[in-house]
Amino acid sequence: AAAREVPEVVAIETFLGRVDVRLNVIARDMAQYQEVYRRRVLALPHIAEVDALMLIATIKDSEGLPL
Repeated sequence: AAAREVPEVVAIETFLGRVDVRLNVIARDMAQYQEVYRRRVLALPHIAEVDALMLIATIKDSEGLPL
């Protein structure tokens, strides 16, 4: 399954540099996250290396630019 077909993936971002692609995954708890990670994310084609990070808190989230 492609990442866009995994409903728990809420955002897909591409980067230049060390990280090529970041998937933002939402899960109700650690058990669901591990299930999604093991059965869906690691099963995606062309995965060479995976680093997993967990969001603890959002400090600032503004959508507009201070113009």
